Amino acid sequence: MDDPTKISVIIPTYNREVTLERAIKSVLAQTHRNFELIVIDDGSTDNTSLIIDRYSGKIRYFSKLHAGVSSARNFGLEKSEGTWVAFLDSDDYWLSKKLERQLEYLTNHPGMMIVQTEEQWIRNGVPVNPMKKHKKYSGWIFRYCLPLCIVSPSAVLIHQKVFNDVGVFDESFPVCEDYDLWLRIAIRYQIGLIPEKLIIKTGGHTDQLSREYWGMDRFRVRALEKVLGKDLTIGQRKLVLEEIVKKLAILSKGREKHNGLPNIYQNKLNDYQKRLYEFIKAYQSQTQAV
Repeated sequence: MDDPTKISVIIPTYNREVTLERAIKSVLAQTHRNFELIVIDDGSTDNTSLIIDRYSGKIRYFSKLHAGVSSARNFGLEKSEGTWVAFLDSDDYWLSKKLERQLEYLTNHPGMMIVQTEEQWIRNGVPVNPMKKHKKYSGWIFRYCLPLCIVSPSAVLIHQKVFNDVGVFDESFPVCEDYDLWLRIAIRYQIGLIPEKLIIKTGGHTDQLSREYWGMDRFRVRALEKVLGKDLTIGQRKLVLEEIVKKLAILSKGREKHNGLPNIYQNKLNDYQKRLYEFIKAYQSQTQAV
């Protein structure tokens, strides 16, 4: 990892024979040529291997037992040899200058360790515009990462040092694993943004993980609770506690609509409301004493 412009591109895939080749082609078409393409097959049972055979000699291919996207990405990181890492979900694809633009940005912003690009969304084959809540920001964006994930795995370029510093994807998360990672990164690093749509992010297909799990905030609360154990500023800790309370309130209200199911979130909500109140009260007392 001593080549400052070498990029390891990691494509995790699982039963995506229909879209995988498009993703591979979009990487091979990049104008920046100093990269290795690593495809991690997470135990596919379709014709993925036939797709891979067409690109023998052009990619590094590894097959493993099915264990989820976080496991596949982490396995790719273990195999990577580049100074920089880019991920590409196998149902997304890049425009040809994606990596070139990101390296240009990093050259012009020395010290920046992670940068993402804007993206075009396609849902069921139709272009759609992201909502206001999905707006991307640049710089110290921790506060903006709290409500939901505003960093896309397929859009980032990350220095290997970041993973050595904050860790990799948490494989205990079946979903929202990227939300968890970006929170850990945003505490310690600025995240750059190129205001150019250089990736095409597709959705609407039946195998998306977000369709398999109800109450995604359950996993975001877990990630936020992990963050509380980090070295946060007073302001950051307050923001995290407030976000946990918001999400638990939503989960509690949603559980109330299901008659016969115990509301497992209400007690937790009460505890965090008390914790937030005591935190604010203690902070105000310290401020007044000064």
